[in-house]
Amino acid sequence: MDSAAADGPHSGPGPAANPLGHGPVLLLTGARLTDGRVVDVRISGARIQAVGTVGSLGPLPALPGAPTVTTGARIDLRGYLLLPAPAEAHAHYDTAFSAALPTPPPETSTDLTRRITEAALTSLGYGATAQRTHVRIGDVHGLHRLEAVLTARQALRGLADLQAVAMPRLLTGRAGADGRAQLREALKLGATAAGGCPELDPDPAGYVQLLLEAAREADCPVDLHTTATESAQLARMAGALAPLRPRVALGPCGALARGASTVLATSGVRVVCLPQNGGCTGLEGRPTGLRPGLVRELASARVPLAAGSGALRDQSNPVGRADPLESAYLLAASGELDPEAAYDAVANQARAVLGLPPVRVDAGFPAELLAVRGDSLAGALAGGHSRLVVHSGRVVSRTSAVREFADTVTLALPRQSGGTDG
Repeated sequence: MDSAAADGPHSGPGPAANPLGHGPVLLLTGARLTDGRVVDVRISGARIQAVGTVGSLGPLPALPGAPTVTTGARIDLRGYLLLPAPAEAHAHYDTAFSAALPTPPPETSTDLTRRITEAALTSLGYGATAQRTHVRIGDVHGLHRLEAVLTARQALRGLADLQAVAMPRLLTGRAGADGRAQLREALKLGATAAGGCPELDPDPAGYVQLLLEAAREADCPVDLHTTATESAQLARMAGALAPLRPRVALGPCGALARGASTVLATSGVRVVCLPQNGGCTGLEGRPTGLRPGLVRELASARVPLAAGSGALRDQSNPVGRADPLESAYLLAASGELDPEAAYDAVANQARAVLGLPPVRVDAGFPAELLAVRGDSLAGALAGGHSRLVVHSGRVVSRTSAVREFADTVTLALPRQSGGTDG
């Protein structure tokens, strides 16, 4: 049972205070950090202003010639772990929730914008304050899917940062003329990055070269799909993209050839894996999951590794979820990463893919935070349902979960209101 008021972080002053509409100063009290410290965190504007021991932080000190600022909210985070907010590094919102729709799904602008917005808000509710969605352009799609993403991005301003990667299917030869024109137009319209899957083009090397030219012309990053099954082809792709590094991401690389991690390690590109099922709608064919040992191999080679969801109930994964903690849980539960590295893959490593600065719970860092019920990172990944999300210094989402049991027993029952998660 979810409730926004039954059992969540408590705010003040007074019972009527609303943390979703607080003033310029936000004080988070009694939060536990991953190193075990319990602290108060004061946020001013879009940045963390101070971190101190519980009870040590008062009103924001006045600037010279300005009055002390006291307007705002105080939120009690006892029983919560405070983390850098995760980011969604690889999504496909233009196909979200389409698994149950007729094939092909309706393509009206209103329907697309609604599904994209719902997908982004779903991810935000789980904690992702920055998100990147890949969107198909060209062919029968034209630019209307991208236009729907850009409309949703505008509607979400102040709640979450949404990036769009323009994905033409073909770029080379006469058949790719439309894709080339649509890609340049998409980047002019506001697409954040150039992408696609070179393996679907008759000339993968030519596809990469044309994409690189468009990206350099628009001064934007490149975010490509690849299965990475062939080491030689992967090496050629990485070499061709070298002029843009480190603004290059590849994913999901679910079938990465053994030993090819060394190619990626020396290329300077970032990899975004998809732990849910290893694939997404950006690739043809049925997802086959991540190759066993792949994540450990990439980590051992020190390849910058992020993780994304890839799918939110679309044809590639009808039960796909948009929860970054789910992706981190799968990486940790597989034994290939420890909980800290797994969470970093969906937090600061994912932010790096999006070209965003890192976040720490420390003074001066961006106020992009996630408070999740739990006393440790392992506990939060195992079952952190109650969450509070801070974006640009403002609480933008709150989810509270309550667990109830029938009958009465003599043993103490685990409750959300206690120090453990339910």
